Amino acid sequence: MDKRDLSSLFRERLGKLVERAGASQSAFAASVGIDRSALSQLLSGATTRLPRAETLLNIAAEHKVSLDWLMGLSQDDGSTGDLRASLEIEEEQGGYDRTLLAKWHAEAIGTKVRYVPAGLPDLLRSDELIAYEAQISNRNLEAKIDEVQHRIGYNRRPETDMEVCMPRHTLQIFAEGRGIWSGVPAELRRRQLDHMADLIDELYPAFRLYLYDGRLRYSIPYTIFGPIRAAIYVGDMYLVLNATPPIRTLTRHFDNLIRAAEVNAHEVAAFARSLRDRAIDHI
Repeated sequence: MDKRDLSSLFRERLGKLVERAGASQSAFAASVGIDRSALSQLLSGATTRLPRAETLLNIAAEHKVSLDWLMGLSQDDGSTGDLRASLEIEEEQGGYDRTLLAKWHAEAIGTKVRYVPAGLPDLLRSDELIAYEAQISNRNLEAKIDEVQHRIGYNRRPETDMEVCMPRHTLQIFAEGRGIWSGVPAELRRRQLDHMADLIDELYPAFRLYLYDGRLRYSIPYTIFGPIRAAIYVGDMYLVLNATPPIRTLTRHFDNLIRAAEVNAHEVAAFARSLRDRAIDHI
C-alpha cells in the first residue's frame, strides 16, 4: 500500500477511535501517552508520518482494536462488539441506487475501482440490448436500465477512477452474434457497438477499458473497490472479501491482466467500431 494511502487510512481510523471514545482530544491523547498537539497533527493529515510503534500499540491496546485494523491491514477492528467477517455473501437485488453494490461504489469514490465483467460491461449496454436480454432472462427491465444510468452517472463524476479489463474475444463473439448472443439481430449489435464506442470516448480517461487475449488469460468476474473491499460475482450473488491480503491478491491479478492487454484503453473505442462489419445476420 502506498505510504499516503496508509497514512490516510490510519488517520481515518484514529478519528473514529477519538469519536468513539467520546472524550476530549486532550483526554484521548493522555490515554495513549502523547500530547494533544501530537494528536492534532496526526488527525490533520499535515504529515504522512505514522507515530512510533509504542504509540500505535498503546492506541490499539487502550481502545481495544487490532493493530492490523488501525494500520489499514484489516477491515475487522478486532473489538468484541463490532466484528466484521472477512468473507460475506450478498444477494443481487433490484433498484440499484438502494443496493449494497451502489453503496460500495459510493464508498470507493476517490480511489481506483477495478472491474472484470462477466460479459459486456453493464454501463456500456444500450437500453435496446438491456430490453432484449431482459426478455430472455426474465430480469426486471426498469431495474436494469436504472442500474446502467446510475453507473454512467457514477463514471461521469470528476473524482471517478475506474479500470475495466475483459477478453477481446467477448466483443468479437458479440459482434458476430455467436454464443449467448446468437439471437441478437445484426442491426441491434451494430448500434450496440456504436453506443459502446461513443460512451468509451466520452468517459475516457476516468473510465478505461482494456482487452486481453482470453485464450492466454482467464479471470472470474469481480470488482475491487479501492483498498477496502472486493466482490466476486457468482450468478445472482456476490462473495464479498473485506480482508486486505485477498484484496491485494486480486489487485495483482487485475494488474497482470492490464499488462497483458492487447488493446489499450485509448484504442478500444476504435476497435469496437471496427467490429461493426462482423455484425451480420446468420441464416
